[in-house]
Amino acid sequence: MARRPKSPLNRRRIPIVAKSGGLDDAQLTENGLAAPAHKTGRILLIACGALAREILHLKSLNGWDHMDLTCLPAILHNHPDLITEAVTGAIAKHRTTYDKIYVVYADCGTGGQLQTACDHLGIDMISGPHCYSFFEGNDIFAHRDEITAFYLTDFLARQFDAFIWTPLGLDRHPELLEMYFGHYTKLVYLAQTKDPDLTKSAQTCATRLGLAFEHRQTGYGDLQSTLTTWAKKPT
Repeated sequence: MARRPKSPLNRRRIPIVAKSGGLDDAQLTENGLAAPAHKTGRILLIACGALAREILHLKSLNGWDHMDLTCLPAILHNHPDLITEAVTGAIAKHRTTYDKIYVVYADCGTGGQLQTACDHLGIDMISGPHCYSFFEGNDIFAHRDEITAFYLTDFLARQFDAFIWTPLGLDRHPELLEMYFGHYTKLVYLAQTKDPDLTKSAQTCATRLGLAFEHRQTGYGDLQSTLTTWAKKPT
């Protein structure tokens, strides 16, 4: 997701549980979200754990009861060479159970491998190089010239330490900060929700990285329009 050096994938596995009031971001990071024990829909969405909250909200908001969701661990983004295999494995696992499967991943650092695999399997996936692009809108993002911008989403604002600070060793070696982030000039928070606490968290992240802060209210962007199209397709 974020443009940064790869770090080893944490292979620790924790049972999926939901905290009172919502999903547990730490669980979505490490484990993802299991498919329903008993199929309730005709369509399965295979997504990144970092998108679980947004997808479940859109499902509830639109009454998409014919769509089920399973998510792979969000931490796979710290090791994108594993994403294609994980996604194709999930497709193989569920393909005989559902009438239709869609992949809610962008390219996400796979160098086109995920798109090639999905094309080979006849599976549609969301367009875009990464979630920053489709949240803002791929057409809008493509025309931005922001090679020195570092991006956060709602999920990354909540999981900044787990995805960035700790994997890069900045908790242990703060002197590495300049090496990793010296060429960035600003942190752009692409906000899916209007949450003052998350905005403060994102602003704190910018301060910790020594970057200027910019807040953009994107909503769900192309994620919403893509899921709406898929939800209407006959199966």
